[in-house]
Amino acid sequence: MRSIWKGHIRFSLVTIPIQIFNAVETKGNISFNQLHKEDNGRISYQKVCKSCNKKVSSKDIVKGYEYSDDQYVVFESQEFDALKLKSTRAIDIEAFVDIAEVHPSRFEAVYFVGPSGEVAKKTFSLFTNVLNKTNKAGIGRIILRDKEDVVLLKAEERGLIMYKLRFPYELRSMENVPDLEVIEVDQKQIDLAETLVESLTTTFDKVDFEDRYRDALMELVDKKIEGQEIVSVTEEKSDAPVVDIMDALKASIAEAKMKKGA
Repeated sequence: MRSIWKGHIRFSLVTIPIQIFNAVETKGNISFNQLHKEDNGRISYQKVCKSCNKKVSSKDIVKGYEYSDDQYVVFESQEFDALKLKSTRAIDIEAFVDIAEVHPSRFEAVYFVGPSGEVAKKTFSLFTNVLNKTNKAGIGRIILRDKEDVVLLKAEERGLIMYKLRFPYELRSMENVPDLEVIEVDQKQIDLAETLVESLTTTFDKVDFEDRYRDALMELVDKKIEGQEIVSVTEEKSDAPVVDIMDALKASIAEAKMKKGA
């Protein structure tokens, strides 16, 4: 893997040379081009001013913030340049937190972190060992692509996983989800539901993560290349009969036990 960033982790007077790698593999992604239906020509996009209908080039475009209906404050590119933070090439650890305190909704992009050079290995190993033993994660800030992000560093095996964290203002409140009410549930139903959960419980590494849509899409692509006829798939009807919840739970438990035995 090729690193995308090199610098240091700093906490107090300790400095660790590190390098950061993209954790997400994109080679397997399937992408399509937009083509003209008549002659398969590639579609290009032109920028047009909605006021005068003139085509404009990049040099004639500025950014505007709409503070009221059709009212803008306009910014030149050099004004944004003045806002860019100078990278210190360091992640300054500001605090350590219990990992359990960080809600999953705060996690955004994910990266791998390793030591940079032979001299860093010992201190890097010390850092990962301490995080593992204390079950803590380090919170710091990093400047990537001219933007400062808050990141969380978590020990993983012999390395570190770095998560970009979403800022609180980026997340909506669960309280805004409609129809969330406290509903009294029969204890017998709870007991049966717990039994069903237990019968379906397994380890995470045994969960099926096959990308069935991607596999079907690639099969479709291959058929198209070979000139085969494409047959459309009929959707299953969703008007299933209403079943008593207790009967459904009991039947589900029996089915889950049978599958587990098989």
